[in-house]
Amino acid sequence: MTQKVAVLGTGKIGEALLSGMIRAGWAPADLLVTARRQERAEELRARHGVTPVSNQEAAKTADTLILTVKPQDMGTLLDELAPHVPADRLVVSGAAGIPTSYFEDRLAEGTPVVRVMTNTPALVDEAMSVISAGSHATADHLAHAEEIFGAVGKTLRVPESQQDACTALSGSGPAYFFYLVEAMTDAGILLGLPRDKAHDLIVQSAIGAATMLRDSGEHPVKLRENVTSPAGTTISAIRELENHGVRAALIAALEAARDRSRELASGTKD
Repeated sequence: MTQKVAVLGTGKIGEALLSGMIRAGWAPADLLVTARRQERAEELRARHGVTPVSNQEAAKTADTLILTVKPQDMGTLLDELAPHVPADRLVVSGAAGIPTSYFEDRLAEGTPVVRVMTNTPALVDEAMSVISAGSHATADHLAHAEEIFGAVGKTLRVPESQQDACTALSGSGPAYFFYLVEAMTDAGILLGLPRDKAHDLIVQSAIGAATMLRDSGEHPVKLRENVTSPAGTTISAIRELENHGVRAALIAALEAARDRSRELASGTKD
């Protein structure tokens, strides 16, 4: 039997998921989408061959509902969906900070819910998607969520208690690297390089370093030491980073992101 999947909330991440699923072999005819604006719905139909439907129709028709709306809009969406979602549907939430219990309390008793935190590299099929089961989700439900999000990158199962930490590390993670590239580009300009050349140097260095981390199996300390010669340029730069507390600032920043994710979760409790 063909499984139908509906994506409710077709912003950048929702559309990236749709296009990734199609590239991975999902039939567009089995993919449903919802959008607030009719012109957006027709744009998705024309671009991907998917079927635009209302939220209620998606709830009644699809076997799996993927909710990718903003956290602040989730309550309103659930109020609309809840009367129409049978307990045998799989509900997958991509909203930061909202626990599976929030959905379970508002949907039919026994509805399986899976929580996923993905990130913007889904746009280039390099996402890191962290997946956790709600109280009614089975191993099969987790595997189905992994199949869907595996279309746009890697997946990792964690207990839901670790989701806030994962949000801090990988959900928000790409922004930290963009911030670092921005700062290094400014430094390149200060050192006399044109912006475009500084940008190219840094981006390619970042890609190369990330590939080495992924493929070499070496610890990052070892890889850094391989570049760090006695009394050389690299150790001079590292000393300044340590003197300015960059390591401590990164740790504090990640703790702040984790805490904010917890605050978002507490804001969904009745």
